[in-house]
Amino acid sequence: MIHINKNVLLTQLQNIIKKDETIKYDYLPDSFNKKQSQAFETFKKRIQLEEIIEETIAFNKSLSWNHSNENLMLTTTAEELIQVFKLRSDVFKEIGYQNEFPDTIEGLNFDKFDKTSALIYYKNNKEISGTIRLIFDSKNNLPSEKIFSFDKIRKKNSTIGEISRNIVKNRGLGLNQEFKYLMSGIYNIFTNNNIDIALSGIKKEHLKLFKKLGGVEVVKELNTYGSFENECLIISYNPKFASKFFKKVFLN
Repeated sequence: MIHINKNVLLTQLQNIIKKDETIKYDYLPDSFNKKQSQAFETFKKRIQLEEIIEETIAFNKSLSWNHSNENLMLTTTAEELIQVFKLRSDVFKEIGYQNEFPDTIEGLNFDKFDKTSALIYYKNNKEISGTIRLIFDSKNNLPSEKIFSFDKIRKKNSTIGEISRNIVKNRGLGLNQEFKYLMSGIYNIFTNNNIDIALSGIKKEHLKLFKKLGGVEVVKELNTYGSFENECLIISYNPKFASKFFKKVFLN
């Protein structure tokens, strides 16, 4: 895979695309103009992917990470990121979440929030089988703020974040191996990178599971969340109040 690593070049390419994609040749068939538009759109998405790969890797390399499990990692290479984006796409298709979290490129699920995320993955038998991200607050705000504003929470805390894209390949009931390791990774990021509190959107039926972690409070009850037609919650998570259960089962 060839990577465009210079921000200046990325900007130049984006400007060229913005200029040229509006050109329509009246003397050519509509089918040609349609194909040209599709080609420009594909190229824009490729440029976006290159930009996200570069910035996400740089952000993750800047974080403090000292987890001892060799199968639990921060993503620091393009190959790892592509595998994570592909796993997201595969699982969202399997569980019917494509409307709420659509692929940016067919088969690859990513967005602008990845650029400022601690992006964690877990490997099982040398294959990435789970992933999760902790988005650090930025000028883009946080994704769940399309539903509920976090401004009051910002005023009470120096640094907030949002936990999202909690993906497990082999889904099952209860505490599976991937979920336990991924949440221990989130705990590691919290305690080593000065995050005060994180928000997350979950289904109401999952609250009992998350309460076992300790430090979990309900911030807002919702009748729906985006395209999900069932009861959901915005919860906050503060690992300073981790439960004895969490420390025994997740951290040992």
